[in-house]
Amino acid sequence: MEEEKFISGYCRQLDASRMVEVVAEDGEISEVDCCYGNCVYQGSCLIAKEIDELK
Repeated sequence: MEEEKFISGYCRQLDASRMVEVVAEDGEISEVDCCYGNCVYQGSCLIAKEIDELK
C-alpha cells in the first residue's frame, strides 16, 4: 500500500523553508521530492533526519 508523508523544515540548499513529500510503498521509501540521497547538506539536514527515521 502506498503511504504519503509531508515533512516541513528548513532546506539549506534552497535557503528557505519547504515541505517535502515522502512516498513509501510497503514500508520502503519510493519517492522524495527533494535532493535526499544526493544533497551535500544531508548530514546536517533535519528533513533528511526525519526521512531516515521513516525507514
